[in-house]
Amino acid sequence: MTHPASSTETSSLPSDQLTAQEKATARHVVAASFLAWMLDACDFFLVLFTLDNVAKSFNTSLESVLLAPTLTLITRPIGAYLCGRAADRYGRKPVMIITILVYSVIEVLSAFSPTLWMFLVLRTLFGIALGGEWGVGTSLIMESVPASWKGTASGILQAGYPAGYLLASIVFLTLPIVGWRGLFILGGSAVFSALYIWLRVPESPDWLARQKAPKNPTQPQQGLWSVVRQNIALCVFTVTLMAAFNFMSHGSQDLYPKVFLALERHIPAPSITLIVVLYNVAAIAGGLFFGVLSQRIGRQYAIAVAALLTIPLLPLWTLPQSAIWLTVGAVCIQFCIQGAWGVVPAYLSELSPASVRATFPGLAYQCGNLLAASNALLQTEIGRVLGRGLAPALMLTVGLAAVTVLVLALLNARLHPQTRGEM
Repeated sequence: MTHPASSTETSSLPSDQLTAQEKATARHVVAASFLAWMLDACDFFLVLFTLDNVAKSFNTSLESVLLAPTLTLITRPIGAYLCGRAADRYGRKPVMIITILVYSVIEVLSAFSPTLWMFLVLRTLFGIALGGEWGVGTSLIMESVPASWKGTASGILQAGYPAGYLLASIVFLTLPIVGWRGLFILGGSAVFSALYIWLRVPESPDWLARQKAPKNPTQPQQGLWSVVRQNIALCVFTVTLMAAFNFMSHGSQDLYPKVFLALERHIPAPSITLIVVLYNVAAIAGGLFFGVLSQRIGRQYAIAVAALLTIPLLPLWTLPQSAIWLTVGAVCIQFCIQGAWGVVPAYLSELSPASVRATFPGLAYQCGNLLAASNALLQTEIGRVLGRGLAPALMLTVGLAAVTVLVLALLNARLHPQTRGEM
């Protein structure tokens, strides 16, 4: 696997050599990218929280409405490719603004869906925008902050996902007042993050520098598929790694609250809400902690430490009958799992060839996510076959995913020792 490098302007400078204005600009980039990803995740989780309400509104079965998040997940790789290629050609900032505007409009339009068919079409289109935002935001932030900030910035950016989950949980409390359609209209407020980016965030200095660089007519700029052909091992590695990452994340979240805690452990609904809030706070803290740690010991070793710590926590996370101990286990395991995720934006950006840095990380992430889309069905089937409830299935899937992440990270660290912030 090769680790292509490229030069940057702002991002290559130590933070103590930046002017106050440059530091302020870098902070705006971090804040804007976090805000966009948080609101994107919030909009996605609002659908999951309101599935039964939507089904009742359209007088259909819950299984029919479950197609909505499924279609959203399936179309995410399409968005990662389309938006990433546009950002590599036309710039990170305009594509990110357009992506946010699109998913904000789709969220509002979903509230006015007259039929289930129209609702599903809109959620399919939402998946394209959802899949495009992460990769473009990752390239913008990693190309715009000082090298010494990259680990922290990576953790902050990825913390937007559990923060969006947490925000959706809070917004969901207004359901009795505004209804599910009102929640979707509130979700359209993400448009204000596009306004923030337009006013306060400049274009990536790395992208601008490459646009100004003299072009060699004998060496035309490489397209994505040319890069893929020349980096087959890298592509297989990153997609496999991200599939394992997504099995860790979805495997520990999708069925845990409403199926495992509610139906198998019979935890009361208010207690489940508290557990979800606590483990999402822990997830945010974990992303920040391991992101900062990656700046000291390297991306791959920080990922390996987080994955390794996940494994012994599996019994505490699933085997207790007590709500208190289940809470402790859930908090600890999400700190580690989402902690490993906090390193991902920086890690994938530093692995990516410069000419496709807006496309490569997002596409690797979303393709891995697509491979892990069967997680809930797989865990349910394992639980049925073993006949011991969901606990063994949760431990088996998340444990194998953590071992895979650990082995791949250490293997690549041995083959290709990585820098801490230089692309």
